[in-house]
Amino acid sequence: MLREEEVMEAMSKTTHPEIDYSLVELGMIKEVGVEQETVTVTMNLPFPGIPIKDHLVQIVKDAIAEKDEAAEVQVAFATMSEAEREEFARKAREKWKL
Repeated sequence: MLREEEVMEAMSKTTHPEIDYSLVELGMIKEVGVEQETVTVTMNLPFPGIPIKDHLVQIVKDAIAEKDEAAEVQVAFATMSEAEREEFARKAREKWKL
């Protein structure tokens, strides 16, 4: 069974597909929880309807599966506050990959 610290460690190694920062560094992982074999990750999105949402969810699931293939992963969503969105945008401008 995974611990929350292990999940956060896995999340800190996930890189955003378009920005050269981890999802944690971008403030996109709001919280994680572990209850038995279920891992819940709340993703903090910069805006609703983000076009790469499904891809981001897959990145999260893959990172957790590397730690524990048996873990069931549930992903919930939140929307960034204005301050969080500003910080996200600053980092995006700094290290945009495309």
